[in-house]
Parts: sequence; structure tokens; C-alpha cells
Amino acid sequence: MRTTGGNQAVETRRRLLEAAEHLFVEQGVEGLSMRQITARAGTNLAAVNYHFGSKETMLRELLSQRLDRLNEERLQLLDACETAGPAPDCETILGILFVPAMQLGRDPQAGPAFLRLLGRVYSDASPFIRDHLRQHYRPIFGRFFEAFGRALPHVPRSELGLRLHFALKSLSGVLATDDMDELVAELSMGQPINDAELLARLVALVSPALTAPLGTPAQVAKIQRLQKLRQDRPPTSRGRAANEAMPGSVESRA
Repeated sequence: MRTTGGNQAVETRRRLLEAAEHLFVEQGVEGLSMRQITARAGTNLAAVNYHFGSKETMLRELLSQRLDRLNEERLQLLDACETAGPAPDCETILGILFVPAMQLGRDPQAGPAFLRLLGRVYSDASPFIRDHLRQHYRPIFGRFFEAFGRALPHVPRSELGLRLHFALKSLSGVLATDDMDELVAELSMGQPINDAELLARLVALVSPALTAPLGTPAQVAKIQRLQKLRQDRPPTSRGRAANEAMPGSVESRA
């Protein structure tokens, strides 16, 4: 009887975590309620309180289950690359971030929505997620920031932080909306390619955000030219109609 009861408790805990993961991926932390979790898991609020104590504790366990292994594998791969030498370049470091994520996304134990979970975690702006990442993964972020700094020594640290933020934020947006099959279909463009080719394309799309010139005089001049062209062009018929319809305009007062 004890074994049966223990198995039932393990199964209930698994269903709660699975339900929380699905709803978190779909809605984020702010849209996640205990009622939704228990309804999807087929349990009740007492089960959540018994196994976790609170929604926040349950989410922390979920994030640890999913992210701890990923980040451990990333650090091990970074260590191996740095030990083998030479120091990894920008594209290699991006590959270090992507390869374990792709492999876990292929692992049935990690679940088919692993990449979407990863994208949601890094794109969710809720204070709970931000605080959890800062508290638990700051040393890992620091290791990779230093590695990118060595790979891009000409980029000031403040600018590197900005570039990494936008590069990984944009990638997270893609991951949060696509499951593995959709991501593969988009990157393969209908061609039969393996994971190495797939990840090479992903790295090629993301790396310019870290390496392309940022706000050069030539780039600024192009934007200023566009701004001037827009200011100097005559208003269109649609624009004139909108101005005439605006309360207080010269035309409407006439």
C-alpha cells in the first residue's frame, strides 16, 4: 500500500509540474493561476499546497528541472573549448549556447516544448522570472559574458551587454512561439539538413547582432536622409483628408 501511495504522490507531482509548464509556456507567469494548473492536472489546490506549498515554489522547481541541466552542459562545453584552445570565437560561443539546447529539445525526457519553455523564460518580463534568473544563474551569465568579451575585445563592455541583450532577446522571441518542428521547418527552408547545418544557420542569423557595426556615421547618414525625405515629401491625399478631419485644424475651422 505504501508503494502504491508513493507512486500516486509522484504521479500527482509530475502532473502538476507538467500542467504548470504547459500553461507557463502559453501564458507566462502573469497569466498563470492555481485554478488553471489544478484543472489541467486533474487535481485540487490541496495537492499543490501539499507538494509545493505555493505556485512560486512549484515554478522554481520547474525552472530548476529544465534549466540546471542545460546550463551545466553549456558550462562543460565552454570549459572543454577553452581547454582545447584557441579561445572560442563569437560564433563558437553562440554554438555552445545552442547545441545543448537543441539536443535537450530532441530528448523525449525534456519534453517536446523544451525550446518554447526556454524562449518563454528568457523573454518573460515578470519580476519573478527576472529575480529567479539573477539569483540562480548570475555566475553562468558572467562566464559567458567574459567569453564573449574575449572573443570581441574591440567592443566596449557596455555595448557588448546591449548587443547580447538584443541578440538573445530576439532569439527568445522566436523560440517562445515555435516548437521544435516549426523551428526546423523555418530554418531548413524545405531542404533536408541535419542539426549541425540547422544550428550553423541559426548562429549565422544571430551573430551579426554582436559583430555588425553599430551606429556608424554612414549608417546614421542613411537614416537622416530617410527622415529628410519623409519631411520634405508633399502630403498624400489620405494625409490631407486626415488633417482636414482633425478637430481644430485650419481646414475644419474654415
